[in-house]
Amino acid sequence: MTKSELRKKYKMLRDALSISEVDDLSIAIANQLLKLPIWDYSFFHIFLAIEEQKEVNTDYILNILSGKDKHIVISKSDFESGTMTHFLLTDNTIIKKNSYNIPEPIDGIEIDSKKLEVVFIPLLAFDKTGNRVGYGKGFYDKFLSECNPETIKIGLSFFEAETKITDVFESDVKLDYCVTPNKIYSF
Repeated sequence: MTKSELRKKYKMLRDALSISEVDDLSIAIANQLLKLPIWDYSFFHIFLAIEEQKEVNTDYILNILSGKDKHIVISKSDFESGTMTHFLLTDNTIIKKNSYNIPEPIDGIEIDSKKLEVVFIPLLAFDKTGNRVGYGKGFYDKFLSECNPETIKIGLSFFEAETKITDVFESDVKLDYCVTPNKIYSF
């Protein structure tokens, strides 16, 4: 299927989930993450879920990261340039929703993307070779291309892999893992 077809399909599937299903599936994803060999790293980048889009609730992952004393980094998006600026999440970080309902830090201690060792990535769909479909704005492809090649890229999905995304671009950055409530895909 094409990215456009997959966006439509998975937005509908997500819309059909209840709030309690989103929470239960999000907890299952967080539990699956504990099985990955990523916990010796220090700098973890995570997205804050857009509740209105029924994204994976990352609060559970944030709790794990806090409990393991990791440096947690979150982003602020610039829709004019299509770029993201990354900030250390601290007790003093003020978070506010932007016009797209994305929870973002107002400001803070900026962290270079080269410092990030593990990045959790929101997505709508992914395939069996590690290609992913997001909302189509290219923020994450641009951001991930600025990270070190060794940075571990982990997609989070409520749904299992599609066989193949047919319109992948050379600039699309592949995942290293995708974690669903029932399975860990390794690419």
